[in-house]
Amino acid sequence: MGATENVVTRFAPSPTGFLHIGGARTALFNWLFARHHGGEFKLRIEDTDKARSTDEAIAKILEGIRWLGLDWDGEEIYQSQRVGRHVEVAQALLEKGAAYRCYLTQEELQAMREKAQAERKPFRVESPWRDRDQSDALEGTASVVRLKAPRDGETTIEDAVQGSVTVSNAEIDDFVMLRGDGTPTYMLAVAVDDHDMGVTHCIRGDDHLNNAFRQRVLIDAMGWDRMTYAHVPLIHGSDGARLSKRHGALGVEAYRDEMGMLPEAVFNYLLRLGWGHGDAEIISREEATEWFDLAGVGKSPARFDVKKLENLNGHYLREADDGRLADIVAPMIAAHIGRDLHENDLDLLQRSMGAIKPRAKTIHDLVTGALFLFRTRPLDLDDKAKMLLDADARALLARLQPVLNGLADWTESALDTAVREFAESSDLKLGKVAQPLRAALTGSAQSPGIFDVLLLLGREESLARIADQAN
Repeated sequence: MGATENVVTRFAPSPTGFLHIGGARTALFNWLFARHHGGEFKLRIEDTDKARSTDEAIAKILEGIRWLGLDWDGEEIYQSQRVGRHVEVAQALLEKGAAYRCYLTQEELQAMREKAQAERKPFRVESPWRDRDQSDALEGTASVVRLKAPRDGETTIEDAVQGSVTVSNAEIDDFVMLRGDGTPTYMLAVAVDDHDMGVTHCIRGDDHLNNAFRQRVLIDAMGWDRMTYAHVPLIHGSDGARLSKRHGALGVEAYRDEMGMLPEAVFNYLLRLGWGHGDAEIISREEATEWFDLAGVGKSPARFDVKKLENLNGHYLREADDGRLADIVAPMIAAHIGRDLHENDLDLLQRSMGAIKPRAKTIHDLVTGALFLFRTRPLDLDDKAKMLLDADARALLARLQPVLNGLADWTESALDTAVREFAESSDLKLGKVAQPLRAALTGSAQSPGIFDVLLLLGREESLARIADQAN
């Protein structure tokens, strides 16, 4: 890459479903490479498969990219709107003699396929129409347009991730550029669009490596500048198999909604899936932009580990602003309790985050941790809370209630002293008092620290909940 070259990368998803987590990583790598070099990151929606492309899928993909904080330069480009340009290039290649009309029928192609199978050879179309006079075709006969691939020698691609990769030209087929109905194929459209968009670096999954050799033939035939390829190994599951839904290969929105992840955690985790900078694990967006390079991308598939992602998310939850977390959690709390949260509720929720988030790994943990604040009396006790609140525990609460009621100050220091002195006078460890107290106050055996709970609920609500469970 020359020092004066303006770097242009692109992300080109097909909107036939959600934004897969592997696609999100590809988008991230392209975005980071462009931003690191002060270049441009462009977005192309490859929506030529009209039967499977949907507006809903396009909206989900754009939403997922924005959620990760990946902004693109200019308007997104829709491949379906460029069909005329794709056809124009195919016609130019026909006129150059670099392509030909092929009149092979489906029956003839099937016979070739079966012959290769019987001979245990890889199937490659060797069309008799490659060098045959086109006037031999019957008028009105359907045809496709194929690119003439070189038959002799070999082609080498200097890949920025895979290194030097060479294939024999005999392995590159005369692929179809225009179908029988005149519509362009993926292979043609991608090469034309990448050129017209000025893409200098094509960073994509290594499942596209074979396509690079075929697209190179077209690029050279048109006399276009070659771009730099960087084929990144795919993501595998923790068991080493290719990533699937059972490993967590969900849409990006599922990581936000179903798994309760923050975008900065997913950003950081995807960054570290197959790329590294020394021993750094927690990497900010600014650091990632400063450090990212293709030399740091490994040649082996990265393994997806949900537990690592959750631990990383826990870190970012602890770092996150309490007001922001409260805004994320509020609608989920409202859905649980069946009503909107009022201004006082939102203030309480924000104040609770400092006590709840140290133990949380997901947004859902925050919701679970905060629900006790908005439950109505008398509380429904979960099974563990019921076990904790046996007759002895209820009698204990009845003795503790007047101690707390008599406190002049409802502060953490005063509450801590009162409960500890009560436990000592009852010849009990603090936990033996705190556990039934927690069950009475929250309806659960798990919650933030007991003094945080008492402070957040306040004197009146705390004493009323204790009274509900005390004998």
